[in-house]
Amino acid sequence: MNKVNQFLEEKVMPIAGKIASQRHLQALRDGIILTMPLIIIGSFFLIIGNLPIPGYADFMAKTFGSAWSQKLAYPVDATFEIMGLVAAFGIAYRLAEKYGVDALSAGAISLAAFLLATPYKVPFLPSGAKEEIMVTGGIPLSLMGSKGLFVAMITAMVSTEIYRLIIQRNLVFKMPDGVPPAVSKSFIALIPGFAVIFLIWGARLIVEATPFESLHNVVSVLLGTPLSILGGSLGGSLVAEAVQMLLWACGLHGANIVGGVMAPIWYGAMDANRVAFQAGDALPNIFTQQFFEIWINIGGSGATLALVVTMFLRARSKQMKQLGKLAIGPAIFNINEPIIFGMPIVMNPMLLIPFIITPLVTLTLTYIGMSTGLVAKPAGIAVPWTMPPIFSGYLATGGKISGAVMQAINIIVAFVVYYPFFRMWDTQKLREENELEQSQTAAVQEDEKAVL
Repeated sequence: MNKVNQFLEEKVMPIAGKIASQRHLQALRDGIILTMPLIIIGSFFLIIGNLPIPGYADFMAKTFGSAWSQKLAYPVDATFEIMGLVAAFGIAYRLAEKYGVDALSAGAISLAAFLLATPYKVPFLPSGAKEEIMVTGGIPLSLMGSKGLFVAMITAMVSTEIYRLIIQRNLVFKMPDGVPPAVSKSFIALIPGFAVIFLIWGARLIVEATPFESLHNVVSVLLGTPLSILGGSLGGSLVAEAVQMLLWACGLHGANIVGGVMAPIWYGAMDANRVAFQAGDALPNIFTQQFFEIWINIGGSGATLALVVTMFLRARSKQMKQLGKLAIGPAIFNINEPIIFGMPIVMNPMLLIPFIITPLVTLTLTYIGMSTGLVAKPAGIAVPWTMPPIFSGYLATGGKISGAVMQAINIIVAFVVYYPFFRMWDTQKLREENELEQSQTAAVQEDEKAVL
């Protein structure tokens, strides 16, 4: 165990620390998180529009009219379909903050750059026509959402890098001291903003002269497709989950770090499922953001709810009993920092083994269940990650009981994997407590003899 700890401290932790502190990954993660409240709000309306209750659709149609489902879709489209737009602003804003430059100006410039990279063409079906035609002059909602997420990420980071380089070299218009700060900042952003817009405009003109036709197509073919294949495969997902657990092993927030890289892929897959769910079509993807949050990380990263329940019910050592009582509440809502750092799991080879193995096993089992059709796939509904299990599995599948059953199976599997390792750890702690108690008793007896 000492050798494992030494390896983690000397080899893994420095590398993991550099990854965790990488400003672009942090900005990517924080910027995409900015979309989460909107997606959860949109998911509420998506659930209301698709409740799996017999006769519900007929009741709603009689009460609110035949177009009730279309009207409920308004908030869904207004939240899901601007994911890329919000990310373009949020990523640039967070990255500019880390560079110590005006974040608001950087976000606004990034937003303009993202819109400039997007062709203003939307599908239109003329009256009496059988096929849609593309017309210019409208912003395509499809590219403002998850389909445009990769372009939003790239334009946000590129535009902010250009912005901060020009600002840091002081190549800006300076206003007199009496000018209000808001006006002064606007003029300071003039030159870097022009540079960003000119660069994106030139890139768009060049790409339009190629078979790719748009920057969105370039990114989709060269970057989006390979990453989607990786993130949408069992092997790629197992690697991502294993890396997440190893980062946690070093005391770093693995979910945030891995999520910064994989979230665009999983959010895109989630939105594709959402569109198919609304249309009543077969769901195309298994690996989405909800797949990991709802079925794999039950109780938090490492599926530690089963470990906490075991500790709460079966612990013999005083330390584990007390920790189990303190951690059971947060664990139900998928918060497990008290266990990871208090037990601890971090830098603890005995508990790191099940901590890494458990999510890999449950991931594989859940994939088998969903790929064979025994378990419903995630329906693109963004259930809050803090929702207790069973309820979350039912809602995330659009009201399918198989989603809740799969969660229950994963909890049982996690219990089976964790239990023998926990027993060893609990026995070790009990032995330490007994030895400490014996030594304290001996010390008291020695003191009594000395007094006599």
